[in-house]
Amino acid sequence: MRLVMDPLGMVAEVVELESLKRWHQIPPVHHLTDYSAIGEEQKHTTSPFPFDPVINDKIALWTGDISCLSVDAIVNSTNESLTERNPVSDRICARAGPALKEEIWQEVKECRTGEVRVTQGHNLPARYVIHTVGPKYNLKYQTAAENTLHFCYRNVLQKACELNLSTVALCVINSVRRNFPPDEGAHIALRTVRRFLERHLNALDLVVFAVENIDIGIYEVLLPLYFPRSLQEEETALWQLPASVGGPDGEPLLPDRQIRIIDNPQHSLDGEESVDLSSQLDSSVTVGEHAFSHMQGDLDQQRLLGERPQTDPIGELMIKEMQNQERYERLLRRAKTEDLSEVSGIGCLYQSGYDRYGRPVIVFVGKWFRVREVSLDKALLYLIYLLDPLVKSDYVIAYFHTLTTNANHPSFTWLREVYNILPYKYKKNLKAFYIVHPTFWTKMMTWWFTTFMAPAIKQKVHSLPGVEYLYSVMSPDQLEIPAYITEYDMTVNGLHYFQPESTT
Repeated sequence: MRLVMDPLGMVAEVVELESLKRWHQIPPVHHLTDYSAIGEEQKHTTSPFPFDPVINDKIALWTGDISCLSVDAIVNSTNESLTERNPVSDRICARAGPALKEEIWQEVKECRTGEVRVTQGHNLPARYVIHTVGPKYNLKYQTAAENTLHFCYRNVLQKACELNLSTVALCVINSVRRNFPPDEGAHIALRTVRRFLERHLNALDLVVFAVENIDIGIYEVLLPLYFPRSLQEEETALWQLPASVGGPDGEPLLPDRQIRIIDNPQHSLDGEESVDLSSQLDSSVTVGEHAFSHMQGDLDQQRLLGERPQTDPIGELMIKEMQNQERYERLLRRAKTEDLSEVSGIGCLYQSGYDRYGRPVIVFVGKWFRVREVSLDKALLYLIYLLDPLVKSDYVIAYFHTLTTNANHPSFTWLREVYNILPYKYKKNLKAFYIVHPTFWTKMMTWWFTTFMAPAIKQKVHSLPGVEYLYSVMSPDQLEIPAYITEYDMTVNGLHYFQPESTT
């Protein structure tokens, strides 16, 4: 630790990474129980998270003010407008100085739940602040909340890798203020980080779990389950880990479909959605015939290792669809009121006449869509603004990949997000998606995207080597495209078809 003078002349501490103990250097806090001796049935036959000294050397558990850490990036858990007042956010903003709030106000503006936004660290010891918005929690939407929290942690780690960072400090993203059980949140955080490091071992040098005093006990109990420091801890975890430890990335898995018979079909819909954590967390373990009552040790530690309730997968899917629809309606209202000239002025997306079946043709010019120079949020709003009145009936899209570069290619994450946000009518009424002048890489990526992310439109996507192939489905005078596209087309395919009048 060192002391520095901040801009106001106050002495502020800076915690250097060299002063942090790695996880394998911290001795066990809790006694290892011999579960086999008391007849308890183990939940796993082999360890889902085996002892790995290399991964353990990339983990640190630290209690204190995250704004003091001298790391490449620290995480700030906030709300969608990035204005939430909580102790961690307040300390980060206070130490970063007014320039952080100014950057948020002028450039970032908002962050949707589960996503991340990045700002400079300004006066912080950290170079960057990665902001994310954790989910609200209630029993009815439990799986949705757990999945969203998983994406918060995973998106933070992915963003750190995209920025070529080597050290990142994670605050506790889940919040009791949003009714999220702290132990459930810790399980998700730990297994997500563990799976990420397994898949991207060389991507990060250190992940610091920077927790408050209220959470340190939870992490001391659960960290050995996901990052065992010895073969003994690995073996003990076979009994203590939850039966479900998530998917390949640590994401929560939907339980197997079940047919439930109840006396009153309305019963499952009655009652409040939220749970009062102040009472729930204190009484979530019943001592008596439970196996834990025959063990020695801390009852709080035992509660953290308990099973989670199962949920209804069909209900979850219906709820998710309703949430997506509500989200789309909010975006549509914004699209009708916000200034979108930043995107509309580029001219990369517009309607261009009708095809031979009377269906509107939407043109997208890839070269003019510069991902790093345009707000992707506003791009989505403009897409909704333009397409919403057109997709109520059949329509087609012509995408010109002509002379595009990496600067024109949005990430698969963003494309998947857009695809998931757009309602069913967009997929149902889309009759054809033409990709003109595709490259081999484009064809491969299109196949991958439509196979694994957008199978509903897979049979509607067609790769065309030239503009002339569009004229079998639309009249040349109905297609308005930039001059550079037809000029390129002539150099590649020759002038052997009727060339429509081009726009510049």
